[in-house]
Amino acid sequence: MKHKLKAALLLGALLGVGIQSPLSAAPVKEAGQHSVKKGHAKADKKPHHAKVASKGGAKSHSKTVAKRKAVKSAAASRAAPIRHAKVAGKSARHAAVADLDPRRLALYSASALVIDQSDGHVMLEKQADAVLPIASISKLMTAMVVLDAKPDLQELITIGEEDVDGLKGTRSRLPVGTTMTRNTAMLLALMSSENRAAHALGRHYPGGLSAFVQAMNKKAHALGMVNSSFEEPTGLSSNNVSTASDLARMVAAAARYPEIRNYTTTAEAKVELKGQIQEFRNTNVLVRSDNSWEIGLSKTGYISEAGRCLVMQARVADKPVVIVLLDSAGKMTRVGDANRIKRWMESASLAQERHPA
Repeated sequence: MKHKLKAALLLGALLGVGIQSPLSAAPVKEAGQHSVKKGHAKADKKPHHAKVASKGGAKSHSKTVAKRKAVKSAAASRAAPIRHAKVAGKSARHAAVADLDPRRLALYSASALVIDQSDGHVMLEKQADAVLPIASISKLMTAMVVLDAKPDLQELITIGEEDVDGLKGTRSRLPVGTTMTRNTAMLLALMSSENRAAHALGRHYPGGLSAFVQAMNKKAHALGMVNSSFEEPTGLSSNNVSTASDLARMVAAAARYPEIRNYTTTAEAKVELKGQIQEFRNTNVLVRSDNSWEIGLSKTGYISEAGRCLVMQARVADKPVVIVLLDSAGKMTRVGDANRIKRWMESASLAQERHPA
């Protein structure tokens, strides 16, 4: 009898060993929150494996299997897999699969793309051809069109009633009647995503706002952005749309303008407006406070229809890359996605150095 009891206990123990199942990270609730519900991964860490334990017995094992299926289903609905991209060759076998295989890299952004600028190789992609609203990412096109016209950047322009946001009702630190140089307006539009400054830049374009929007779409066509359309210079309109693939082209083009590189990577600036000094900060926290990043160009965007967006030109793992993240849920998840991509690339590079293909 004792032998039978021991055998039964052994069988139960084998069935109750921590069964591991790949689990994608779940969206964070709010910026700055570190605690998450049981079964969810933290926003700033890689997806982990959830351990499911059973006390033994056929009934307990059935519950365990059912729980695993439910967890997998929930995870799949939260983070769609990235389409296959080649990485690290044979060296990928010598490192953790979750670190190197892009198909296991869970991103919260609905659309994502990473391109190696040195050879144009697509390192990873997720719904890269989905046409989505791009919010203030539009301001990169605004800046290029302004600079292409070769205006006097020291010329004074004035914020008018026409520049007040009538679409979303967003606030601005630039009251009607504020006068500044075109150069300052571009800095505030790119660094702090000031909508009134961006709109004023378009309104003061030769031929007015309609000519400016026409020039934006003409520039997009010239860059090969076949699935993009612009309706106004700020990105407040959800009719400003593009794809991750098109935006990679736009970011690469914008990075050729010294002014855009400089203004989008300025952490903060003090500007005199109406006799008072005001301090403005970059909307990208990675530019402001993360010294581990080597960023050459950056722009964030947000409206409710677009979600949280981020595009960057950066040097990661000694490679020049363009990173595009669109429609990310949560205030900090686009930053989390960027950091996950960075860690993934660095892990792949390290593995390749240790075990050359």
